[in-house]
Amino acid sequence: MSPTPQPATRSESSAAGRCGGAGFPGNRFCENRFRETPLRRLLLTRAFALALGFVAASTAGLAGASAAETGPRVLAAISLKEVLDDLARAWVAQGGSPPVIAYGGTPTLVRQIEHGAPFDLVISADQAWMDTLQQSGRVQPGSRGNFAGNRLVLVSAAGSPLSLQAAPRFDLAGALGASGRLAVADVRTVPAGRYARAALESLGVWSSVSQRLAMTENVRAALLLVARGEAPVGIVYATDARAEPAVKVLSVFPADTHAPIVYPMALAARAPSSDASGPLGSADSAARFAAFLRSPAAASLLSARGFIAPVP
Repeated sequence: MSPTPQPATRSESSAAGRCGGAGFPGNRFCENRFRETPLRRLLLTRAFALALGFVAASTAGLAGASAAETGPRVLAAISLKEVLDDLARAWVAQGGSPPVIAYGGTPTLVRQIEHGAPFDLVISADQAWMDTLQQSGRVQPGSRGNFAGNRLVLVSAAGSPLSLQAAPRFDLAGALGASGRLAVADVRTVPAGRYARAALESLGVWSSVSQRLAMTENVRAALLLVARGEAPVGIVYATDARAEPAVKVLSVFPADTHAPIVYPMALAARAPSSDASGPLGSADSAARFAAFLRSPAAASLLSARGFIAPVP
């Protein structure tokens, strides 16, 4: 018996803490740039190396995938990596065509789609970025639906002595110490960062830490800064913390401090004359894979990984 084919998965994570990223809303990548000091240059350099080490491949690999592949080509928020890999294996085990998955920060994925990156299915980390794709005609409006939900948590390194509870006016600045920074995804563009800023503003803490951010291009890069001890505290999704043994959860942010964390997904828009089995992969396979992602079996795997499922 031949071995069961495995899903081809690719991940993309760019430099943590990079500033000046063109192509994103707001033009500047970082709202608060690091001032040039040796310590901060070191932090940026290490974060850059960590993020590059996390890269397995880029969405450019989707365009170069074998023409023989008929499985759906998926672009997905990087915080979904472990669970979507689980779901892809389950899909293949029941006879589905192996999907080709590229992971990245949602703003990066959207920018690549707008520049012509091929895909059959996209899963973003918030509704706003999916709105952008829908308004530009990149996805099929009738195919859009919510895939899963998540929670926002405050984390530190697993061996840290810190104890902190996310509550009104809690001493987050004090927890950072004299020179520490808060690891967080970019608060202007990345969903995890925007949720984090909203939560801190709601709790009356934002002004005390807004000038002490180590902002990254996606949530996994922020997680790595904390896991490696480059930042004493970070804000990530609960599922990210669960997937990284080198961090511990200090506190879960109250759900009413930020918008619901929801991952919408949608199928790629296609011209009326497009071939469903053309170079972008099988549209029919993508639709069936999307249906599987909303199935009870998928909900069970999502729950096992700590996601909220299903989401209306």
